[in-house]
Amino acid sequence: MPPITPLLARDDENKSIANSSYLIIDDFSGIRTMLSGILRSAGVQPRAIDFAADGREALSQLNAKRYDVVLCDHNLGTGQNGMQVLEEARYKQMIGPSCCWLMITADKTLETVMGTAEAQPDAYLLKPVTEVVLLSRIRRMKARKEAFNDIDLAMMAHDYYRAISICEQRAATDKANAVDLLRLKCELLIHVGQTDQARGFYEKMLATRDQPWAQLGLAKIHLQLGEYDVTCELLEQLITRSRNYLEAYDCLAQTYRRLKQGEKAEHILERALALSPLSHARQRAMGETALTNNKHERAEKAFRMAIQLGEFSVHKSTDSYLGLAKALSARGNSAEALNTLDKMVKVFDSEETKLLSKSVECRILVDNGDLPRAQQQAEEIVQLLNRGNVGHLGPVATRDMAETLLMLGQRDKAIELLRSEILNNPDDPANIEAVRQIFQKQGLCDEGNEMVEATRAQAVEMMNSSVLLSRSGDFSHAIAKMRQALEIMPRNVRLLLNAAHLLISHIEKTGADPALIREARRHLLTANACAPGEPRFSDLMSRLETINASTLAKAS
Repeated sequence: MPPITPLLARDDENKSIANSSYLIIDDFSGIRTMLSGILRSAGVQPRAIDFAADGREALSQLNAKRYDVVLCDHNLGTGQNGMQVLEEARYKQMIGPSCCWLMITADKTLETVMGTAEAQPDAYLLKPVTEVVLLSRIRRMKARKEAFNDIDLAMMAHDYYRAISICEQRAATDKANAVDLLRLKCELLIHVGQTDQARGFYEKMLATRDQPWAQLGLAKIHLQLGEYDVTCELLEQLITRSRNYLEAYDCLAQTYRRLKQGEKAEHILERALALSPLSHARQRAMGETALTNNKHERAEKAFRMAIQLGEFSVHKSTDSYLGLAKALSARGNSAEALNTLDKMVKVFDSEETKLLSKSVECRILVDNGDLPRAQQQAEEIVQLLNRGNVGHLGPVATRDMAETLLMLGQRDKAIELLRSEILNNPDDPANIEAVRQIFQKQGLCDEGNEMVEATRAQAVEMMNSSVLLSRSGDFSHAIAKMRQALEIMPRNVRLLLNAAHLLISHIEKTGADPALIREARRHLLTANACAPGEPRFSDLMSRLETINASTLAKAS
């Protein structure tokens, strides 16, 4: 076969295309060949182009190699679709910040177009794909990635203040990307806890022009501050003017749930699902909202859809199975509810899943009047917990389990679980009130209040003891105390940040210690996972990265 002659001159504009690496993901070999031919016509070498026919093969390729550009079809036959491949590749960090992801689809239905947009690829194209359009879109994607590359690298290094500074500098000169730069700057300000600055910028922007992203950002700040009425007003205005802004619907539904206005939350989610029904996270939110509203048939339908849509998603959740089991039980279909729990255990296959299943099964058995079997399941839950190899189930699931155990006579283990939630979240008023309510339902109001206050006092004492020792200069004993406290409160964000501060201060005084650097970084990342956007996180991570960079420089 004669070599393909380039149809476009290899001028400076095409060099970035010709010098890039590509992964083409499509289940039809003819489409893969056609796309490869277009790339080769632009000067891309054949060895720089790889292929995948389905999601599993694509993820294997992405795990083995970093690509500059990914061309991915939405419909990949059986198994994962293109959105789910992107979702998993992003979640598992198989693609770097400079990778350009172009989603391609032949389906022009609103739900597919909206669903594709929600996956947030860098761009997407409708078939049929032409050479001119494809190469033009790749050029635009790569130009933008290059403009944001330094910012992305700073963010990957957790140097958010540097990223903010670059956004400010670039926005003043890069008119083509100015809006996106300013938007990212505000998101970063919120991430590092400087909400006042972000709020001021959003308000200034909205005073001069209509910017839906700025109105959404401002609404999120009011939501974070608990100013729910203002949040609702902003978001209701936004979805009236920008009907397809789905994130605004989700945020408004969340606000209504916090206001205990379940009917309004359900209505907003129905409107969002009418526009984009392919989001398993939104279907799950609908199920949870309908369940709270005692609309069990609607909840069942939503949870079934969430399970179906999430089957091949990296973010599929036990919550959808648990919700479906609760909805089925409420509708009198206990047999299918228990069968749903069995399926969940097979799909997720972990000790945590077994615990969650048994906890909900206990409630179903109690509702059916089968108290002996419920008590037997409660005993098995305690046995699983006592093995000590179970991870945290999340605050809501843990409280639900504790309530079930308390109701079925497993008092000691129930109180142990609730104490753990208070120790790890002593400053969360919603968590504390939820724990009080559990005791109140069992007629143990005074005992609950006493336990809560005593446990909070214990948490404060443990958090403060290592700080006081460090202030006296006794770092070795302070670190030992801190480690002991973390064994009891491994998810306490304030303690994790205090621990990182203590270790970093000790390193700054005594010199770099690789083990302590790793320990400090572990505490910081755990804290950020538990409570993203804590202002201290960015400051401490910046100090730690400075230490690490200095250590590497000396070593070289």
